[in-house]
Amino acid sequence: MLPEASPGWNLMPSRLSPTGTRWGRSGALIERRCGGPAIEDKAGDLGDLYEREGARLWRAVFAYCQNRAITDDAVAEAFAQCLRRGDEVRDPRAWVWTAAFRLAAGELKERSRYSPLADTRVDTRDVDDAGRVLATLRRLPRNQRAALVLRFYVGYGTDEIARLLGSSRATVRVHLSRGRRRLRALLEEEDEG
Repeated sequence: MLPEASPGWNLMPSRLSPTGTRWGRSGALIERRCGGPAIEDKAGDLGDLYEREGARLWRAVFAYCQNRAITDDAVAEAFAQCLRRGDEVRDPRAWVWTAAFRLAAGELKERSRYSPLADTRVDTRDVDDAGRVLATLRRLPRNQRAALVLRFYVGYGTDEIARLLGSSRATVRVHLSRGRRRLRALLEEEDEG
């Protein structure tokens, strides 16, 4: 089962976010300490977006990177950057989803340079079906894992996935096809073993 969303970026009444932004009870921006005027409409819209999409985004990024710390940071930073950019962002929902996945991918890439990847073998006999699929997803290459999560968990189409991952539609279709085939083989292998 997927863990509950626990992003460190919280829109609770009168709380400071990691960026030094203070939020009111309605989710409207009260003040921003990083300079510049507070834009209540933008913050209110972003607060509503966070309420609607925050937990789902967190679970999707977690399914992709399998690391709570990276997930927390990527989701929080995506919303913070969207807030800082203000009116430059035409579609905040798409922008936040893209930014969160790209931030998570960048952090995974950075971490892989400095430390060896841990053994991802998990004893799946004691895990429910959702946990079993998540554990098996870890064994897929990063791009295949991202394409599968965005397609089958989030429900995005090939065009949206291509835009999010910065690749072509044909490449996304290849990742989806190979990822499904590999995931099926790994799950069947576990059933037989």
